[in-house]
Formats: sequence, C-alpha cells, structure tokens
Amino acid sequence: MQKSILALTISAFGIGTSEYVIMGLLPNLAQSFQISIPKAGVIVSAYALSVTFGSPLLALALAKQERKRALVFLMSVFILGNVCCALSYGFYLMLAARILTALCHGAFFGTGSVLAANIVPKEKRVQAITMMFSGLTLANVLGVPAGTAIGHVFGWRFTFVALIPVGLVAMFGLLLWVPRQETEPVHIRHEFQAVKNPKVILVLLLSTLSSVSLFTVFTYIAPMLSTVTHLPPRQIAWFLTLFGLGITIGILVGGRLGDWRQMTTVVGGYSLVVLILLLMPTAMPHAIAMGSCVLVWGMFHFGASAPLQARIVEKARRAPNLASTLNQGAFNLGNALGASVGGAILTAGLGYSSLPYVAALFAGLVILLALFAVKLDASRVSDPDFVP
Repeated sequence: MQKSILALTISAFGIGTSEYVIMGLLPNLAQSFQISIPKAGVIVSAYALSVTFGSPLLALALAKQERKRALVFLMSVFILGNVCCALSYGFYLMLAARILTALCHGAFFGTGSVLAANIVPKEKRVQAITMMFSGLTLANVLGVPAGTAIGHVFGWRFTFVALIPVGLVAMFGLLLWVPRQETEPVHIRHEFQAVKNPKVILVLLLSTLSSVSLFTVFTYIAPMLSTVTHLPPRQIAWFLTLFGLGITIGILVGGRLGDWRQMTTVVGGYSLVVLILLLMPTAMPHAIAMGSCVLVWGMFHFGASAPLQARIVEKARRAPNLASTLNQGAFNLGNALGASVGGAILTAGLGYSSLPYVAALFAGLVILLALFAVKLDASRVSDPDFVP
C-alpha cells in the first residue's frame, strides 16, 4: 500500500510541477513570445480549461478500463505533452502543447483518488488521498522553485525537458507498485445522474470558487514580486518555495482535520485566508512581510481545500471516477477564471495590489457556500447516493 501511494505521489509531483511552474516562467514566456503578461496568462487559462472540459471526456473514455492501466496511459500523455512544450517555438504551439498536457491532469487525480481511497480503511481515506496530493505540495516546495530556477538560468524550454524523466520514473512506479483495481460496471447515464445531485454540485462550486480566489493572485505572483516587492528573479524562486512549504503544512494538517470535521476545516480555513489576503497589499512592498504572507496564505488555503476531494468521493459513491475528475475540472475552471479575473484587473490598470482584495471576495463566497453545505448535510432528506 505504501509503495502504491508513493507511485501516485511521484505522479502527482510531476503533474503539479508542470501545472504550477508556468507561473514562475510567465515573464520568460512573455519575453520569448513577445507578448504582454496578461496575454501570457492565457497559457494558464488554456491549461485549466483543458482540465475542466477535456479531462472529464477522457475519464469517460477510460471509465471501463482497469484503473492501473488507465493511470499508466494518462502518465504517457503527460510525458508527450511536456515534450511538445519543450519543442514549442510559438505562442499558439505552446497553447496547444499545454492543452495536451492538461488532458491527463483531472482524469489522473480523479482515478488516482478513487484508487487511493479503495486500498485503505474507510477511516483513513482523507489521509490516503491527502498523501497522494502531497505530491502537489512537494511540487510547490521543490519542483516549482527548481523548475523556475532552471528556466531562468538555462531557458524555459529546459524546465519542460527536466519534467520528462520525472514522468518516466512515475510511469515505472505505477507499473511496478500499483495493484490492479477493476472498475465497477459503468453506465454513462447513471454516472451523470449521480453527479448532478445538488450536494455534489455544491462541492464542485466550492472547488471552483476556492481556485478563483487562489489564482486571481497566484497566476501573477512572479511579476507581482518583481514589480511591487522588487525581488530579483532568483529570489522569486525562494518565495515560491515558501509558498510550497505552506502548502505542505496545510495539506498534512488539513487532511487530519478533514477526517475529523470536514466542513469545519473548510469554513475555519477560508476565514483565515480572507484575513491574510486583506493584509497582503500592505505587506507586498516589504520582502519579509510578503514572504510571511505567502507562507501562511499557502498553508491556510490548501489546508482548507484538503477535505474537498475526499468529500466528492463520498458524496457521489455511484460515480466516483467521474465525480473526482469533475472536481479536478472544477478546481481548474477556477484556475482559468482566476487568471482571467486577474488579467482583466491588470489590463484595467488597477495594479497588482488590488488582486488580493478581489481574491478575498471569492474566499468569502467559499465560506458562505460551505455554511450552506453544512445546513444541507443537516437536512433529513434521504438520498441513497450520499453519505450523511
């Protein structure tokens, strides 16, 4: 079991690094393709929208496949996508390469979440899924800063070249360590009926709004630190490391709290996220204060988000693969919307300091929606598809 989770974690590390490293490379890509920073942000949106709309279709196409075989195939898509990114010589080719890379994202985490939940006792499901997602935290602690540094020193193409061996190691880990796990009989109509239930849709809305809050700021973290905090490029990588460290602490703590009180963790965590975001514009011009904000922001945000993936598996037991994939799509729809919201704010000339205030507004909406979810859980309406 431990080796199985490790293989999933390595895979998550590669996928997470590929997704998030683009933020640190955004100025490099803008310069290379001779485009503006907001237009370069479209690369982030394209990846996220591919996860949102492409991954569920791929998950449905793989729904009848044995889960281990499906995960190996998805990792091969990841490797091919990063090869294409490294070879892209124009903006639109880069867009296409990122769309290809993103196809594996939601389907992998969706299928991997179900597999991880099924190989551990029920009372440890959140922890098992959290351990897999800890690959994302390691991506932010190690992968993203390292990839950003590689891009600044050798050029952004070498960042994607470095991800290829990571994908190969992950693929061999999946082949050697992950047990075969047959899927249940799949009926597409039943899958959609299960995921359109209000309680499932509510989790998807929570995931979307939480990512809008995060990516309204995080998409533009590199130019923000360069322009407002006046950090040189190499120091930006250290700030991304601080963010990743905060994520690591948040996910580990959030996973344990989520097994205890799911929605209490969400409401309490996002209340703290709102506070940090409101303080961020004041801290932004000062390196030490901004570094502290970035650390705590990552910790609270991802700690509060940790229970959502486990919750979607619980709330859609008849369609766990599709629901988990849709939840990843919801996170990434939020990524795209957040990048677009931030880009619109910057294009309007409001400046980087205004971004955290808008992000705080979306975090506040998460709190209100989470409180409504608690009320819905407390209702006595019986529903065989849901765990009370």
